[in-house]
Amino acid sequence: MAEHVINIDKEKCIGCGMCRKDCAAHNIVIENHKARVLSNDCIMCGHCAAVCPKNAVIVSGYDTEPVPMEGEVRLKPEEVLDVIRFRRTIRQFQNKKVPKEVVEQILEAGRLTHTAKNAQDVSFVVLDRKKEELEREAVRTFRKLKVFADWFSPMARRVTIDEHFFFFRAPVVIVILSETKLNGALAAQNMEFVAEANGLGILFSGFFTMAANASPKIKKALEVSKGKKVVTTLVMGYPAVKYQRSAQREKAAVKYL
Repeated sequence: MAEHVINIDKEKCIGCGMCRKDCAAHNIVIENHKARVLSNDCIMCGHCAAVCPKNAVIVSGYDTEPVPMEGEVRLKPEEVLDVIRFRRTIRQFQNKKVPKEVVEQILEAGRLTHTAKNAQDVSFVVLDRKKEELEREAVRTFRKLKVFADWFSPMARRVTIDEHFFFFRAPVVIVILSETKLNGALAAQNMEFVAEANGLGILFSGFFTMAANASPKIKKALEVSKGKKVVTTLVMGYPAVKYQRSAQREKAAVKYL
């Protein structure tokens, strides 16, 4: 990874102080009506570059460019709530391919997700040619564990682990890797929203995630680097089922102090 450095164009800088005020690391000062960076010992969150009205602050070392905002970007609260309200876990998928550009949009949502301390520690594995092979390996792992689970769980005894137990013949599977569960979970949620916007349904496969973290063979195939783990697995495709109403939920447990 290239070294990231904050640069300030003194010709463009008007000394407004907006970058200094918004700097979470308190790493910018205003001297002689110009901004100055104190140190590159910084989380490189990019707020200084994003807030500058004159585009005078540049964070170098990235292989992508910042995107200028045109107008206000706002979601309608009622529509967001309806997406959450009517969202269901999908286990029945159409035999229909998901376009590459849709998959790339979903991955972009994961890439753009904020991470604690700007760690950017989330990575993705799109299962393609090895999808069936890894599912078979996960099935072998779970069949061994089921013998013990059946002793304690009636639900486990009712389950048959067939060859499509994990992915349900879905066309796309994305495994999310991260050093921290929170960062991976945040990325997964944003990816689901973009998938839903494209008409896809999602299953968060906790079972495959468990199998992947338990199986050295699967971890090796996924190329899970040291310090990372499989946080979750998104199984996705066009739903072959249509739900007619929301599921009931308990009232929110809220305290106002």
